[in-house]
Amino acid sequence: MKASHVREDGSLTMVDVSGKAVTERYARAEALVRVNEQVAQALRGGTLAKGDAFVAAQIAGILAAKQTAALIPLAHSLPLAAVDVAFDWPEERVLRVRAQARTSAQTGVEMEAMVAAAIAALTIYDMTKALDKAIVIESVRLLEKRGGKGDVG
Repeated sequence: MKASHVREDGSLTMVDVSGKAVTERYARAEALVRVNEQVAQALRGGTLAKGDAFVAAQIAGILAAKQTAALIPLAHSLPLAAVDVAFDWPEERVLRVRAQARTSAQTGVEMEAMVAAAIAALTIYDMTKALDKAIVIESVRLLEKRGGKGDVG
């Protein structure tokens, strides 16, 4: 399989999507944030000195999704119809950051969803690092994408 962003001579290129149809695109991603008990309690109780970490992370994730083309060199600028960032606790000390993105475009929004999840997770780290610098962000991954040839999930 040929890499989509690599020319025959090995140089890089932005994929030409001009011949593709505009379709509805959707992607869902997640990041896991492993924290200690003190951080988990502070997040759950809303007792951080910096303020509401979830609101800050949600806004950061949404803003990051909107800036994906500026962050990922060969990503296309997309007219995002919706971006959502949410949180839950699948384990006592594991915060799951869930992000989803939607557009009607010629290319998918999986990068936007993953960037939103990653930046929201980094914002949680930033908001809680005073309590524990050993927080681990892991498993930033695409869970689902729809609307193109290579649907996932």
